[in-house]
Amino acid sequence: MEQSFVSPVYGVRRVPIGKIQANSYNPNRVAPPEMKLLEKSIWEDGYTMPIVCYYLADADRYEIVDGYHRYTVMLNSTRIREREGGCLPVSVINKPVSDRMASTIRHNRARGTHSVELMTDIVRQVVEAGMGDDWIMKNFGMDADELLRLKQISGLAALFRDREFSRAWVGEI
Repeated sequence: MEQSFVSPVYGVRRVPIGKIQANSYNPNRVAPPEMKLLEKSIWEDGYTMPIVCYYLADADRYEIVDGYHRYTVMLNSTRIREREGGCLPVSVINKPVSDRMASTIRHNRARGTHSVELMTDIVRQVVEAGMGDDWIMKNFGMDADELLRLKQISGLAALFRDREFSRAWVGEI
């Protein structure tokens, strides 16, 4: 059986960032801590997924369908832009605007959320592997409160072995 459809990812293009533009309809927002983590991820791992775009032939530009925040990281990070030669990996879809909007929503919603139970288990594993709180916070993009909550949820005393507790409460003698 012959297949006529080829997934866009098999035709990734190297496109100068100046030829890429945001769309006007993406409802997704990313908080500053997650943007910082995305920048770290791209710096440490490189661009591992292409930006999904629609090619605007009349303007010779690419409009983002998915990947706006990866695009924004390059705009705002000189070191990444220089390393990548000012270009982004782009896969192109050819759909009318309403279908592109639907694609944007599907991409955003398909990413899902992190399971608290799985994150707790990951924290437990890295603690057991000898990683400290500073390493976990830096590499997982967590603040101290979030890490503490995950440790508390786990109920494992071993996760608190390097934590100093205050003596705020003292019983009467």
